[in-house]
Amino acid sequence: MTTNAVILDPMTLAGEEIDFDTRIRAAKQALGDRLVILGHHYQREEVFRHADFSGDSLRLSREAANSKAEYIVFCGVHFMAEVADILSRPEQVSILPDLSAGCSMADMANLAKVERAWRELSQVLDVENEVTPVTYINSAADLKAFCGSHGGIVCTSTNARHVLEWSFNQREKILFFPDQHLGRNTGYRMGIPLEQMVVWDYDLPMGGLSEEQIRQARMILWKGFCSVHQMFRPEHIDQFRARYPETQVISHPESSFEVCQKSDYVGSTEFIIKTIADSAPGSRWLVGTELNLVNRLHQQFQHQGKNVHFMAPTVCMCSTMFRIDPPHLLWTLENLVEGKVVNRISVAPEEAALARLALERMLAISP
Repeated sequence: MTTNAVILDPMTLAGEEIDFDTRIRAAKQALGDRLVILGHHYQREEVFRHADFSGDSLRLSREAANSKAEYIVFCGVHFMAEVADILSRPEQVSILPDLSAGCSMADMANLAKVERAWRELSQVLDVENEVTPVTYINSAADLKAFCGSHGGIVCTSTNARHVLEWSFNQREKILFFPDQHLGRNTGYRMGIPLEQMVVWDYDLPMGGLSEEQIRQARMILWKGFCSVHQMFRPEHIDQFRARYPETQVISHPESSFEVCQKSDYVGSTEFIIKTIADSAPGSRWLVGTELNLVNRLHQQFQHQGKNVHFMAPTVCMCSTMFRIDPPHLLWTLENLVEGKVVNRISVAPEEAALARLALERMLAISP
């Protein structure tokens, strides 16, 4: 396929009367096995339908690395495309259709703040021998590299427990960033008392903690969160169960401790999908995770009589993930057809090597 015409930018494309589906499929066909499109579970449907692989961020990156593709187009957010670049082969190119597709949670922990926290903790603890740094995969590459260089590791919402068990076997304490809720919910299910999990406020000296609090803590949780999952409230569960007592509640561990405590099941996006898929026909589910995924589950299983409901009473989707739209995807693909790479995501080699080390530690212990 050759257009022999100027390729309009995404904003111009968005204002045109264009059959995006047809042109995206044509570009995919022209690129053939040189291209793989990855679609995260939270992606909007009109983009998600064009994905060659769907799943969570780590699974998608591994699928891409194992493919023959030269171009990896990640319909997700920035840190996901970074992971794809880190895990892919040198000849593969990782691309994010819209560079403004970030992650507010990931932005809550940057390298400067984490390094300052590490220095401040060293005033109270022998950090290199007492603290294992653990970063959620929802973080920038330089934070994964930080963990790689300090004997730390990466985790996902699927393997968080295994990673924390490994981390405690290395050292007696954990610094967990950027999502406090995944850390707290996982730690509590491992039997760690809430009082031994303290929150590090990165805007305050010493995280707003006393030396005694730091010494007594087993987990030091970064004051970060996912804005989508904080929309869910315990009263949403109570109100829904009052109407439908038979409801089963399932929540992502990025949700608050109170919501997870009221849930029948807590787990990753993959866990949520599998649990609902394996449930009995006619069952009713209240789901605490991103709206696009919940709507997709509702459509997928309604023929089995399953009722899948979104937990929050207001619309709540990942607004940055939503930035990946058909105009940006089409613009990316048609540029590739013309031999031009746009919005490449490339992690510096030294940083990538350290980040890969932290990721490989995780992969080695994951079930």
